[in-house]
Amino acid sequence: MAAAAPRVIVTRPAREAAHWVTQLGAHGIEAVALPLIAIGPCTDAALRQALDAARANVGTYRALMFVSGNAVAYFFEPNHPVALDIHALAATKTRAWAPGPGTTRALEQAGVPSNAIDGPAPDAPQFDSEALWQQVAPQVRPGDRVLIVRGRSATPQGAHESPQSNGREWLAQQIEARGGQVEFVVAYQRGAPRFTAHEVALAQQAAHDGAVWLLSSSEAVAHLAEALPGQYWGAAQALATHPRIAEAARAAGFGTVRECRPALEDVVASIESAT
Repeated sequence: MAAAAPRVIVTRPAREAAHWVTQLGAHGIEAVALPLIAIGPCTDAALRQALDAARANVGTYRALMFVSGNAVAYFFEPNHPVALDIHALAATKTRAWAPGPGTTRALEQAGVPSNAIDGPAPDAPQFDSEALWQQVAPQVRPGDRVLIVRGRSATPQGAHESPQSNGREWLAQQIEARGGQVEFVVAYQRGAPRFTAHEVALAQQAAHDGAVWLLSSSEAVAHLAEALPGQYWGAAQALATHPRIAEAARAAGFGTVRECRPALEDVVASIESAT
């Protein structure tokens, strides 16, 4: 009889973590959410004003690139007084760019027509800005404007460098090299989570009980180290969805670090192979 798959600690922000716990459970894998990044609305008045201006002028852009599902959720805030008319977006030639399937799913849930969304090929080695650019590069012509909708970290600038932040800067360089113009707008804020006593105990146990930490952000790895200073991670195993995240996990002291594509079928296969 095959051994049961190890329990998985899903560290994505709460909204995505809940989805992953459900999806992994449907494959018979026990999973628990332990968000390592807290997400909330951006409270800076100037940034909010810039966000409202971008919402009011979506038709002037060749494309809107959303760095994550949270970027979509906060850009299309349904209760915001400056409501974005998605039908108007669909009527223009403005495209919605997504670096991965989670962001694509968020766009579709927000009401953006699937035929207006571009993303990496389903079999791309990674779901990131580089894979996205392979699909959308032909769209950009000199003078085109592209808006990148992102989050802002509550930590000092550059304190927790992530593949996502590296990727969007790289993408902006590619767009500009083709004569396009890039603008950035902040739709939400990221911060460190505040662990409850139960979550601290969960994390401490998962550091040595054979659980698999599913890591999808270098920033999340840094938050974990800050939340449990002095914790020994040499007996812990991590599954990282990007090479730079794997590097961060090794630097944090994880004893076993494996890499896989951030697609559900790849994550499931990798977890099951660990039995």
